Amino acid sequence: MSVRLTFEPFDPGALLTEFSKGRAETGAVATFTGIARAEAGATVALELEAYPGFTEAEIGKTADKAKARFGLDDFAILHRVGKIAPGEPVVFVATAARHRRAAFEACDFLMDYLKSKAPFWKKEHGPDGARWVEPRAEDHADLKRWE
Repeated sequence: MSVRLTFEPFDPGALLTEFSKGRAETGAVATFTGIARAEAGATVALELEAYPGFTEAEIGKTADKAKARFGLDDFAILHRVGKIAPGEPVVFVATAARHRRAAFEACDFLMDYLKSKAPFWKKEHGPDGARWVEPRAEDHADLKRWE
């Protein structure tokens, strides 16, 4: 089980390979990789800010809830911070469970939390300057499904 932040680009395939090793009793691994979008040229960089230590701890609390709620064997969350170019991975979430439904639902649950409530501050930089990004109404609605 891990929650990490990184300023460095990462390879989701390598993370999946490492996460999947030695899982003789795990029946399913589900993953999600979020990628920074260019927004048709309106975004040249996505910038994420976090409070080191605090952000990981808060995400970890929700990940532990997901582990208990969905009966996970394990989870891994890696999230970029700093400036991220369009096309680069921003977030990687992996969940391992005995059965696929639990792995899928836990992965979806964690992404809904990361998108809407995790303590990150997001800014898009573009040709017209920078603007802060807030979660959309759809993001909040997605999170509400889990109540």
